[in-house]
Amino acid sequence: MRKRVAILGSTGSIGTQALDVIARHPDRFTVAGLAAGKQIDKLREQAERFDVEVTACAADGPTGLLRVAVESKPDILLAATDGFVSFDAVFAAVERGIDVALANKELIVGAGELLMASAAQSGSQIVPVDSEHSAIFQCLTGESRERVQAIVLTASGGPFWRKTASEIENASLEAALAHPTWQMGVKNTVDSASMMNKGLEVIEASRLFGLTGDRIGILVHPQSIAHGIVIFTDGNVKIQAAPPDMRLPIGYALAYPDRLDASAAAGDPLAAIGAHPEASSLRYDFERADLERFPCVRLAYEALALGGTVPAALSAANEIAVAAFVDGEIRFGQIPAVIEEALSGATPHAVSLNSVRDADRKAREDARAAVNALRGVKV
Repeated sequence: MRKRVAILGSTGSIGTQALDVIARHPDRFTVAGLAAGKQIDKLREQAERFDVEVTACAADGPTGLLRVAVESKPDILLAATDGFVSFDAVFAAVERGIDVALANKELIVGAGELLMASAAQSGSQIVPVDSEHSAIFQCLTGESRERVQAIVLTASGGPFWRKTASEIENASLEAALAHPTWQMGVKNTVDSASMMNKGLEVIEASRLFGLTGDRIGILVHPQSIAHGIVIFTDGNVKIQAAPPDMRLPIGYALAYPDRLDASAAAGDPLAAIGAHPEASSLRYDFERADLERFPCVRLAYEALALGGTVPAALSAANEIAVAAFVDGEIRFGQIPAVIEEALSGATPHAVSLNSVRDADRKAREDARAAVNALRGVKV
């Protein structure tokens, strides 16, 4: 039986790569529904290519997302939108016991506790798509959670890992988008440059795996081959490694609990663990994260410690700050200042869908005010 896959965010980076995986395995998957934003022509092309009848775009609003997530009757829903737009649709799918391949940072950061509780009640399986969380998920499969001492997320370090604080402060957009290993959208690439992506991933890991922030570490690994590490209570360590290709964790999530037949490196152990096919050696480097040059990581740990709706406020404020940088309103080095100012007014309320939305709205307003203040704009 082929798995029926519905995708929220089909025209984005994760969505298009997921369709590439599905196209390579027509015997394993069929596309049940597609939802996108404003790229209508691209959505239409995808629907025609995969013979999809249930589609939705931004103009269809929340009901369109709900139609794709639930009424298309998928076996698994790939949630790959940005922001809160798909919250109701994803929760509706989970409540009905539909498995979810999760690639929406804002959802798990802001409402992860609710989502995981809902999945536990309905029997829905939440499988992370981010390469780091996929790595931890794979390392934990078959293991007792009581025997986990700590987990470690790896970070590429982004384009500024070897830069000085002053170079980072005044970095251009072009430099921020020049990621050394991963191909991602603008927002995620800028987050990688500031290392906020790793801070948000720490919060995600806490929600997904039920660990406090003091048991979640970060190591910079420039090769981006080892994606996650689990340290067990007896001192043994598991490391998941794979080439830096998002189609691998996407394929794992869609096929779970099975695996796909897709390895092009079979018979070449060095290539299988990330080396170039012509390489004769492979080096792994691990370095401690620098919270002084990358204060966004510190802000994320602080938001996680405060708990409640503060992580949702962090995520929202970061979106505003990144957009302001991309639009040339603030310098790259001012992104953390905007976020910190917005967080100074955040109160940790108990998490509900309404409280998360309220925290998101307020943080966006406060972050926007901080951007205007830096620009000297009176409102």
